[in-house]
Amino acid sequence: MSLATIGFLVGGFVLLVGGAETFVRGASRLAIRFGISPLVIGLTVVAFGTSSPEIAVSVQSAATGSPELALGNVLGSNICNILLILGLSATFAPLIVNEQLVRLDVPVMVGVSFLVLFLSIDGAIGRIDGALLFLGAVGYTSFLIRQSRAEGKAEADAAAEDSTGVSGGPLLSLVLIVAGLALLVVGSRWLVGGAVQVAALFGVSELVIGLTVVAIGTSLPELATSVVAAIKGERDIAVGNVVGSNIFNLLLVLGTAGVVAPDGIPVANAALRFDIPVMVAVAVACLPIFFSGHRIDRWEGLLFVGYYFAYTAYLVLASAQHDALPVFSAGMGLFVIPLTAVTLLIIGMRSWREKRREAHVRH
Repeated sequence: MSLATIGFLVGGFVLLVGGAETFVRGASRLAIRFGISPLVIGLTVVAFGTSSPEIAVSVQSAATGSPELALGNVLGSNICNILLILGLSATFAPLIVNEQLVRLDVPVMVGVSFLVLFLSIDGAIGRIDGALLFLGAVGYTSFLIRQSRAEGKAEADAAAEDSTGVSGGPLLSLVLIVAGLALLVVGSRWLVGGAVQVAALFGVSELVIGLTVVAIGTSLPELATSVVAAIKGERDIAVGNVVGSNIFNLLLVLGTAGVVAPDGIPVANAALRFDIPVMVAVAVACLPIFFSGHRIDRWEGLLFVGYYFAYTAYLVLASAQHDALPVFSAGMGLFVIPLTAVTLLIIGMRSWREKRREAHVRH
């Protein structure tokens, strides 16, 4: 691998992370100044900001003739966000799941994951599919804003009062937003160029590179935000950031890429048979864990991390057509996955019984 390729990859990652941080800072300052509630800032501005590397990379990939990289980036980022980022965050400290996330945002994430699976059955995410997903992002964001205005007017008023402590004025916020976007654009071009060269060098498909190297790189803002939030005790933010980012990845990122790609985004058989179902399964697995006491314990976090390494190992073995692949797949299919499914079922049933018992006591 040439030094230029390594430079493009590393430089692209650095610019993406720096651009996302600068963009989030500017957008948050501007939102606070205009009196937008902290809840909406977290679910929209921060979630969109941490998803901005995925947007930049996927749109750049789709527009320059590498649509498989765009699809792999979105699928890999969503799997990485839940298994690796939530898992690592929970290992530092058990995560508290906000009531609204359990009732609204997690079911939305699961529903959108199934929608992407349905749209992919014909082998492509076309422009009409992309437009549908993009409109879903607009509708979801609008709903959050309306809900915040209906339920959190006091929070919005408090945010407006707090804006007096934001120094520099709106102009500085706009400068930070523009600078962040510029870094994202340049970083995405470098990262996509380097990733395509790596795929060609090692004979690996762009889909696999997108699912692994690019996905982890573009998920760095979510990783930093969630782990730091967990360490600081702001554990609901750690979960909300991941859930919100996953929803934006599927609706906004994949939708925009589908519209921009000249011939849509082709969905390879490998992605349709394995990667998309894994993404859906990971989203569904959140339901019993999130509902059980509204928290993610350390052992559940370790389980998530273990699954992420197993998923990555499968991708590496499959891309190399390694002799160990059949044994590895059999072990996962016959023992690990069924055992986890039974565990999740027990957790869900236990939570359901506890809620029924509490309801009975109230009456």
